Amino acid sequence: MVHKEPNGLPGVGAPLDLSLLRTFLAVHRAGSFTAAARLLGLSQPTVTMQMRALEEQLGRELFERRPRGVVPTSVADELAAQVAAPLDALAVVADRGGLGDPDQPPDPVHLAGPAELLCTRVLPALAPLTAQGVRLRIVTGLTDDLLEGLRGGRFDLVIATSRPRGRTLTSVALADEEFVLVASPEWAERIGPDRVAATGPAALHGVPLVTYAEDLPIARRYWRHVFGVRLGGQAAITVPDLRGVLAAVVAGAGIGVLPRYLCLAELASGALVPLLAPEDPPINTAYLTRRPGAPDNPHAVLVRERLIQAGRTW
Repeated sequence: MVHKEPNGLPGVGAPLDLSLLRTFLAVHRAGSFTAAARLLGLSQPTVTMQMRALEEQLGRELFERRPRGVVPTSVADELAAQVAAPLDALAVVADRGGLGDPDQPPDPVHLAGPAELLCTRVLPALAPLTAQGVRLRIVTGLTDDLLEGLRGGRFDLVIATSRPRGRTLTSVALADEEFVLVASPEWAERIGPDRVAATGPAALHGVPLVTYAEDLPIARRYWRHVFGVRLGGQAAITVPDLRGVLAAVVAGAGIGVLPRYLCLAELASGALVPLLAPEDPPINTAYLTRRPGAPDNPHAVLVRERLIQAGRTW
């Protein structure tokens, strides 16, 4: 039950429809009426109608409509803080039939992130959890798309390659990845030992570049951070998987910029040679992200705790 306190914010008192509050909380967390509708199994017009009804009942605007979703007002944030915990507790009871079913295993944990980190670090760290009955459903992709899916309830956890913005998600720093400029031994010899340190990017003029995408995102950042210049030109090879970049550079296709964790074995064996050892290499932080207040799948909690622990060693 909710009424308006003297400050105009919702409080405890006059009744509000529980289904309206449930829809409201889904919209608040998902960031759009459309995403909330998918979560609840409702039509988008139904969600819109319910939110209008709730706003009329409260006499306050709850969401600012934007082209790509909605932004909660301070009134909505206050209401969400009041109703989230009891609605989540109610949802857990409803999902488990009141008393729970000990023979019913928790749902699979839906985890998403960059393919390279998932395959080389995350899955090996999580493998022991399968012995505890944890089931994983893995999706790879770009951070912006995956965070949108997280807001819409498609995932339990997302590993993001940039800090998520906004109030609908919470994140914790998982691990830092250091980028290194590498080449095969043959290309390193042709370029010349210590020549990059002595003359900078001029030493790399005409050397084929292998990169992740046509706009050279990782290499461009390395050039700007280390050399202080803008990287121009075109790549010899683009492949949207850093493991492919690694394979091509090892095979002698040219030079590339890779996360150190991804090429540790090749650096140790001599299959790859670092062309430069800057005192301040570019570093990117990965963030483990979830929707705040979402009912916790106990196995999602296990996965999150395991990743946070493992990330300290990456």
